[in-house]
Order: sequence, then C-alpha cells, then structure tokens
Amino acid sequence: MTSSTPSDSAQQPGNTPAKAPAKDPWDLPDVSGLVVGVLGGTGPQGKGLAYRLAQAGQKVIIGSRAAERAQAAAEELGYGVEGADNAETARRSDIVIVAVPWDGHGTTLESLREELAGKLVVDCVNPLGFDKQGAYALKPEEGSAAEQAAALLPDSRVTAAFHHLSAVLLQDPEIDRIDTDVMVLGEVRADVEIVQALAGRIPGMRGVFAGRLRNAHQVEALVANLISVNRRYKAHAGLRVTDV
Repeated sequence: MTSSTPSDSAQQPGNTPAKAPAKDPWDLPDVSGLVVGVLGGTGPQGKGLAYRLAQAGQKVIIGSRAAERAQAAAEELGYGVEGADNAETARRSDIVIVAVPWDGHGTTLESLREELAGKLVVDCVNPLGFDKQGAYALKPEEGSAAEQAAALLPDSRVTAAFHHLSAVLLQDPEIDRIDTDVMVLGEVRADVEIVQALAGRIPGMRGVFAGRLRNAHQVEALVANLISVNRRYKAHAGLRVTDV
C-alpha cells in the first residue's frame, strides 16, 4: 500500500491548487535605467521634475517646441540633462512626462501621436481656470486631462501622476527632500508601478496607486484647493496618504 504525499494530493482531480501569495503592493520595479523625457520641460513644473529626477540619477531629456530653448534649460540644470525638441524627446525616451500648459495640451499630444506610440506616458497637467476668487477646476469633454491624453494617444500607455507638486520646491537646490505622496492613476498595474517607482527615486516622495484614469478628474481638480491652501498659509502644500 502506497501513501500519497502532499504533492501527490495537490495533483489529484478535485483538489484546488493553493493560491499564489498576494503580490506585495510595495514591491516595485527598478526603473533606474529608463530614459525619462519631459514635454514642457522648460516650464516651472517640468523643469523642476527634470531637475529632481536627474539629481536622483535618472537619465532625463527635456523637450520644448524650440530645441534651442530646451538645450539652454538643460545646460542650466546640469546632471547630464539633455534638451531637444518635443518630437525628438518623445522618440528617445522610455517614459514621457507631459507637463505642458493646459491650453496647449491637446494640440501638443495630437502632433506627437506617432512619436509617443508604444511609450509610457505620464500626464501631470491640471486643467484650471483663474478669476478674482482664485483657482477653479475645469472639466474637459473627455473627463480629465489624462483621459484626453488617452483618447488622443490610442497606441500609448497613459497614466497620470505628479499633479500636486510645488514647482517652487522642485526647483529649490537648497531643499534635499520633498516630503509628499504622488497619486498615480492608470489602467495597467505594471505601468502604474513603474510610475510609482519613478516617484520614489526622488528623496521624500512616494508613489501611491489612486485608481484608474476615470478617477483622474478629482485628482487634477484638487490642485485648485492646494492653491487656495498655499495662498492662505503662504505655504507649498503637498499630500500625505495615511495608513498605507
């Protein structure tokens, strides 16, 4: 008479195989070898992100409509940052951060559809309006800037992140750490985790999954609230998510 081993019984019909352990949500990929392009890299937000990522050891190319302008900004930043026009920046990058002004968001992405095909695109644009009462959120026809990007770039992998960062803090060389969480949204977990890992390259930052792109509007809109906070308290407020 033979006895069955645990491995034998696991293979017998009618036995349900043990489930694989759940993936650790903080087990993020190594992104240190990826090239990051920043469209709108000569503006305050884009330039600040380029500076912080390059300082952390990331290879960064900043893009602008005029290559000469991008090259001048790159030289100013140092840390091996390169400058090019937006099309070349998109072609040469693995990850492309979109940090252009909202009023040029749609036309810029539409013109770069071919260069951005197959790329991981990170949209950080906040559709905002301003009047005497301060900043207020705009709602694009597609629902959000990120959803507009996804509609215009059907062959790209679109995510959304880096909305709530202070350009002043990002560009200040006297500040070593930026203590804030980065809300990351996207449709594919692997893409979201790459962006989370990229955020984590900057000292003090942490990337936190915040839902699919359909939830991007309220994340983008929250910037209007942060602007109000900053004006009242003369601050550069960020966000922290507790208990995760």
